[in-house]
Amino acid sequence: MTVSLIAAQLFSGLTTAMFLFLIASGLSLVFGIMRVLNFAHGSFYMVGAYIAWQVVTWLHPTGGAFWIAALASGVGVAILGGVVERLLLRHLYGQEELYQLLFTYALVLILGDTAKFIWGTDQLSVQGPPVLSGGLHLLGTILPYYNLFIIVVGPAIAIGVGLMLSRSSAGRLLRAAAYDREMLGALGANVGLLYTGMFVASSFLAGLAGALITPIVSVVPGMDVEVIVQAFIVVVIGGLGSFWGTFWGAMIYGLTLSFGILVFPEFSLFSVYALMAVVLIVRPWGLFGRPIR
Repeated sequence: MTVSLIAAQLFSGLTTAMFLFLIASGLSLVFGIMRVLNFAHGSFYMVGAYIAWQVVTWLHPTGGAFWIAALASGVGVAILGGVVERLLLRHLYGQEELYQLLFTYALVLILGDTAKFIWGTDQLSVQGPPVLSGGLHLLGTILPYYNLFIIVVGPAIAIGVGLMLSRSSAGRLLRAAAYDREMLGALGANVGLLYTGMFVASSFLAGLAGALITPIVSVVPGMDVEVIVQAFIVVVIGGLGSFWGTFWGAMIYGLTLSFGILVFPEFSLFSVYALMAVVLIVRPWGLFGRPIR
């Protein structure tokens, strides 16, 4: 147990936490505002990763190809999310959560098979941006510049979205829709447009996260199922529907997993699931969530 080893695990945990926050934040926002359990959120993340690979392949070796691919992934998945919400999902508002869950799970199957049909089943990889190659020597360990970029981007997005929700007029309308959408509609607000905008923003975050993960992990079918389980653990720990709860839930998950590997290598995943079980027993609505009546 040296300082360099602890620092390496700390940076690894923070990187994992920020990736999970980018994914889980959209999931939590959609439930918090729209009361929709979007199980297909992980599939949007997977589609974003495939779009990033495709755009980088088309533009290579054009300078800035990765950043163009990341933007294209976010926008492309946002458009996909908007189409899904406008044409399909809005017919399930007000229905039981089971119907929403079954519908979004059907989307998982459809998008998974579509990705296999278009891109195949081979493992695909994307080279990170050249400007972020190399690493920073800190506390006796090497922190890759790309990981440092992710560690900075996560809190920046959290602060930006948090300010939007608390300070802007659109944020106030979204919070009002979360409390009583019927009353907000009766006051003249376009609740349907608000919901579409919320789902599009959530999908954009999922697609952006999918693009940003490509320099670190391979793009393969099935990556959506793995990440959606992790995202649900994050929002359960933090509190389903709580945006800042999702941020701290991701931090707790990432650091618990990272230091769990260091202390108990055979039981690293068990430590995360055990933590979730304890939270569900003590506070079923999460550490920062509120009971839903």
